[in-house]
Amino acid sequence: MKILSFSLLAFAFLCVLSPDGLLAQSGLPGSETIAGQNLRGYTHMFIAYAVAWVLILGWVVSIARRLGRIEEALKE
Repeated sequence: MKILSFSLLAFAFLCVLSPDGLLAQSGLPGSETIAGQNLRGYTHMFIAYAVAWVLILGWVVSIARRLGRIEEALKE
């Protein structure tokens, strides 16, 4: 189970640092105007996405723990 968790974490890390992702951060036309915009109106969206990710990750951990208990019960 730890190997799966580590693999998923490594995959997420590589996706974030991929060259395509890095190129998307620079080279946008009119990036000066985009950088000057205010994102305060979207705070509730950032919070909502963070809560959603925490709930999804908690659900995945819960399923993994239950599966581990079932596997242990089947071994006995």
